[in-house]
Amino acid sequence: MKMYIFCMVTSLLLMGCNPKNSEQTKEDTLKVEFSLPKKLKEVSGITLSPDKKTIWAIEDQGNKNRVYGLDTKGAFVSDVLVENAENNDWEEITSDRDGNIYIGDFGNNDNDRRNLSILKIDLKDASQTTTKVTQKTSFHYEGQTEFPPKKSNLLYDCEAFVEMNGNFYLFTKNRSKGFDGSFLIFRVPNKAGDFEAKLMGKFKLDGKYADAAITAASINSKGDQIVLLNHKNVRIVTGFTPDDFSKIKVQKISLHHNSQKEAVTFVDDKNLLIADEKDKKDGGNVYLFTLKP
Repeated sequence: MKMYIFCMVTSLLLMGCNPKNSEQTKEDTLKVEFSLPKKLKEVSGITLSPDKKTIWAIEDQGNKNRVYGLDTKGAFVSDVLVENAENNDWEEITSDRDGNIYIGDFGNNDNDRRNLSILKIDLKDASQTTTKVTQKTSFHYEGQTEFPPKKSNLLYDCEAFVEMNGNFYLFTKNRSKGFDGSFLIFRVPNKAGDFEAKLMGKFKLDGKYADAAITAASINSKGDQIVLLNHKNVRIVTGFTPDDFSKIKVQKISLHHNSQKEAVTFVDDKNLLIADEKDKKDGGNVYLFTLKP
């Protein structure tokens, strides 16, 4: 009961903020940096190496257990086999302040998986051809008791996470019938082991699926802004601490562009790289987007 009340309060706090859209205009459209290699049709996550010379990319369910390195012009520089891991559904890749790389094997379209995990890999430079998982963080969600839940409560898919202060923060993707923009935030310790993911709150974004379903996340170098990606927008989340997301503020910024965007990472505190999947006519690109003050 206490957790239910907490979730309701945090939802009301967020909705009460009534955040305004950014004043960025249609002229501030996405700039195509490069087209992804044809081999990468289903990029589900990207992150940058510490020297920012390599873009590490992964693909999701049905693809190989490999991490691909691209240079800043989109050319392949490495193809790294993760020897001791299976790609159940790799939906996100991120890094911490020390440059460690983590893969989120937590894609859960049907909300019925019981083998969710985050994999830390030994990935130092683009010359590698193989790597291994050096830490496995397994977890289950606090509050999930049915596998799957009812169609009206499919809140346990995830395609977005960040690492902050020794913890992972997961932002779920709503697949419920009657989509209303709701999502959950969970915290999992950045440690080897099997954990219950602690529920930090239930929140709600405005808009329909393409406007509000969360497909990726990234945190800036200061640790005071998290970007959440949708197919049509980015959301800038502020006002959080490692222990408290109840007072967050969310700013919606339209990208004036609709595609299956699945990956985002900060280049610096003003610029984002965004990647989308390739369909018959569109997508398959990496874009640069500048956040205006």
